[in-house]
Amino acid sequence: MSTTIQLYGGRKIDIKTGLFINNEFRPSANGSVLTTPNPATGENLATISAATVEDVNAAVTAARTAFETTWGKKSTPSQRCSLINKWADLIEANIDSLAELESVDNGKPVWMARDVDIKDSIGCLRYYAGLADKIEGRTIEQEDGIKIAFTRAEPIGVCGQIIPWNYPIQMFMWKVAPALTAGNTVVIKPAEQTPLSALRLAELALEAEFPPGVLNVVNGTGAITGDAISRHMDIDKIAFTGSTVTGRKIMGAASKSNLKKVTLELGGKSPVVVFDSVDIDQTANWVCMAILFNHGQDCCAGSRLFCSRDDQG
Repeated sequence: MSTTIQLYGGRKIDIKTGLFINNEFRPSANGSVLTTPNPATGENLATISAATVEDVNAAVTAARTAFETTWGKKSTPSQRCSLINKWADLIEANIDSLAELESVDNGKPVWMARDVDIKDSIGCLRYYAGLADKIEGRTIEQEDGIKIAFTRAEPIGVCGQIIPWNYPIQMFMWKVAPALTAGNTVVIKPAEQTPLSALRLAELALEAEFPPGVLNVVNGTGAITGDAISRHMDIDKIAFTGSTVTGRKIMGAASKSNLKKVTLELGGKSPVVVFDSVDIDQTANWVCMAILFNHGQDCCAGSRLFCSRDDQG
C-alpha cells in the first residue's frame, strides 16, 4: 500500500497509497483506484485508492466513534493543543521533502510550496493550537434570584471537508486545524488531481499520535466520494472550497439529507479595478500574477480586469 515518488535532486519518498481510515491505510472496498498525473510532464505520477460509498461510511463511523470516545468533549484543550503542536513540529521537520512532493504533485515551484504554503500551514496549526484552551462560553445577567443563564461552546461533531487542487497542503490545514482544535473529527477528501500530500500529512498525524478516527483522508472523485460525504446522514458539517456549480450540488445534497451545516467558498476571485492614473504595463503584470495564483482552478470562475480607459484592452 505504498509507492515511491521521485523528487527533485535525486531524492525519493515513499508515500502510502491507501485510504487513511481509523489510523490505518487500507485499500478501497472494491479495489477502486485513481491515477494522479505529473503536471510537468503529463505522465502518470502515482496510483492510489479511491473511496467508494462504503469507504466513506467506514470513515464516518470511525470519526463518530472517536468523537464520542476519545475526542470531542472526551478530550481536554491541553491534549488537543499538545497533539496539534506536535503535528506542526513534524511537518516542520519534514518541510523540504513535503515541499518537493507538493511541487511534483501540484506543479508549483518548490520555494513557493516550502516558504509560502507549508510555512503558513505550520503557522495555522500553531495558531489554532493556541486557541484550544480559549474556546469559552459566557454568563448572561438575569433578574436576581430568579434564574441563571450561560452559554457553552461545544464541538459540532463529524466534519466532512472537500478541498481543491491549487493549495493542497494549505487548504488542508485551513479546513482541518480549526475543526480539530474545537474538538471535531474530520473526514476530508483532497482533490483527485493532488492527493499525495494529504496522505503524507496523515502519516505525520499518525506519528503525532492522534487517536484513531480523529482524522480520516478519503481520496476519490467528486461524483462518488464527494457526493457520499455531502449526503451522509451522520456528518454534521460540510466545508467546501470549489466551483459554484459543485457548491450548489453539495448544498442540495445536504438539504436532502440531515440539513447539515454547510460552509461554501465559491465563485470568482481577484477582481481588479484599474483607474486612469495607473501605469497600465505594471498593472497588467500584477493582474497576470493574480491570475497565475488564483485562476484556472475550478473554484475560480475568473479574474476580471475592469478598466476605465477606453483605449486599453
